[in-house]
Parts: sequence; C-alpha cells; structure tokens
Amino acid sequence: MAEAAAAETPSTPVRAPGRIGRQVRVPKTAELVAGHLRRQIVRGELKPGDALPPESGLMEQFGISRPTLREAFRVLESESLITVRRGAHGGARVSAPDADVAARFAGLILEYRGATLGDLYRAAALIEPQCARQLAGKHTVEDIKRLRDAVAAEKTVLEDPLGLVHAQDAFHALLVELTGNQTLILLCGMLRNIIDRANASYTAGAADPEAQKAQALRGHRAHVRLVGLIEAGKADEAEKLWQRHITAADDVVNGAGPKTVLELID
Repeated sequence: MAEAAAAETPSTPVRAPGRIGRQVRVPKTAELVAGHLRRQIVRGELKPGDALPPESGLMEQFGISRPTLREAFRVLESESLITVRRGAHGGARVSAPDADVAARFAGLILEYRGATLGDLYRAAALIEPQCARQLAGKHTVEDIKRLRDAVAAEKTVLEDPLGLVHAQDAFHALLVELTGNQTLILLCGMLRNIIDRANASYTAGAADPEAQKAQALRGHRAHVRLVGLIEAGKADEAEKLWQRHITAADDVVNGAGPKTVLELID
C-alpha cells in the first residue's frame, strides 16, 4: 500500500493548493494502515473471527515499524473491529462491527447535553409506531412466532424488575428488526441500548417498586395486544396502540423528577 509506506511522521498540517491560509491535516501512517484494514473488514474481505497475519508480515506488507502497526491496532480496537491478545500465542482477530459501540458514544454525547430518558422515548415514539403499522400490513408466520416468543419470555420474568426491563426492551428491538430496514434497525438499536441502560438504572433506584411493577405489567399487556393486532392485520389500531404505549412510558418516567436525566457513565 503506497500511502502507508510513506514516512512514519506525526500528522502535519500543510497548506491546500488554491486556498490561501487553509491547512489540510496529513493523516499519520498508522491511520492509513488502520483505514486499509478497516475497509477490508467492512467490505467482508476479512470476516469476524479471522486472524490477521502476524505482525512481521503486516510490517513488511505496509513497510512500517512495529510501534506504528500497534498504533493502527489500537485505533481498530477502539472501534471494536479487532481484538488483540498479547503474548507468544496472541495476535489480532477480526470482530463484527457492533452497534453497542455507537450507542456508547451516542449515550456519552446525550448525557453531556443533559438529555433525559423522556427525550429517548419521544424519539422512539416517532419511529416504532410506524414499524408496528408496517408489520401489521406485511408479516410472516415466523414473524408472529418470534413476537409471541418474545412476550412469552417477558412473562417468565414478571417478578424480576430488571429482567423484565431487558425482556421488554428486547421486544421493542424485535419489532423494529422485523421490518428488515437496516438503517432503522441500527438507529433504534442505538436508542434501545441507551434506553435499556437508563431504564435499568431508573428501575434499580425506584422509590415505589409496586408502582413500577404495575407499570411494567401494563406494558406487558400492551405487548401482548400488539402482537394480536399485527397478526390480525389491523395496521391503524397497531400504530395507535404503540403510540399510546410509548407515550405512557414517557409520562411515567418524566413524572419521576430529575433522576430521569441520563446518567450512563459508570
């Protein structure tokens, strides 16, 4: 790779031709190497679980030093695209891109901006009811089975507040997943990841566990009704039920006071 074989110097601003006074940052060699490997992973040329070639081979391939290669590895590790084991039997292996990584960064930014759990519910309320409507209009027998399995999983943890939080969030995630829209799946997956973590914190610190339990049971019953409406092809009713369901959860959380501000940092 010609670019990565360039001199291993720190990135230096240079002046862009034709734009007086404007500076362009020249990428470091480690960033170029990381970019090359990143493209191979994203394009599927390197599969999850694949071992990268030994360090000596990569150093020769790219014409770089060991410290530069390890810096490139650190970049890819921070993106959860590889895992690196040190030692005689170590090495780098490819990992699948993980939406949880994006959710962690998004959660950090939202917490910094003072976002509330209600903000997340209102965002979900703009997306999920349309997913319910779409599924009611078009679904398979397998889709209904998966939805019924999800509400059955909720039923087994009705006496476990935190377990129920995770099971109900899994139902919400499945509702979006079954649309097959990869963009919605990623965006809602990020939202649900943050909501799940915030809900778990909110549930653990709830002042009135009985009220919390009653709300969770109402949510479970709404999930059961939604599956029935989707199976019956009642798109309007499915959309309206899910809009009310998410809005009701938002109202309960916002009524709890300042603890609804996101606090996700460990």
